[in-house]
Amino acid sequence: MTRLIRFNKPFGVLAQFTDRGNAGTPRRTLSDFIDLPGVYPAGRLDRDSEGLMLLTDDGRLQARIAHPRHKMEKAYWVQVEGVPDEAALAALRRGVELKDGRTRPAKVRRIDAPPGLWPRVPPIRVRKTVPDSWIELVIREGRNRQVRRMTAAVGHPTLRLIRWRIGPWTLGGLAPGAWEELPRAAWPAQFR
Repeated sequence: MTRLIRFNKPFGVLAQFTDRGNAGTPRRTLSDFIDLPGVYPAGRLDRDSEGLMLLTDDGRLQARIAHPRHKMEKAYWVQVEGVPDEAALAALRRGVELKDGRTRPAKVRRIDAPPGLWPRVPPIRVRKTVPDSWIELVIREGRNRQVRRMTAAVGHPTLRLIRWRIGPWTLGGLAPGAWEELPRAAWPAQFR
């Protein structure tokens, strides 16, 4: 039976089960939260990003979720430095030029701080002279640190990044560090 796990990855946790190549202090990994043999992440999420990860024991399902060929939407709540104007948002909607090429067009809109958002530990850097604001950014690709590079390219560096949706799956009130197994009957029809 195929397993699908929904996990809210906290800030500072590696999106893998082991901490390879770190000779210093061990860093927290998925194994600090999830003790299920045989499940693996369907995609990545940077150590300094938070939010939704999906894990499965099925390689085909893992590829359908994570591979860019399937163009599954990933939605992020992004706290940025400054307040993006319409020109910055329009640039993100068109796609921005990064060192590894132009991004695909994104969906983006300004939002209020997400309701019920947990505090980040440690808190973000706050500058009294520079305001911050939130946007929702939806992309269909997954380059390394792409969202952070996109917001920086339009002059609004990312302060906090939370992935809240992957395709049809959302965080849905899952607390940081918590996970749950999703029963197959609750999956969208195209994934059963």
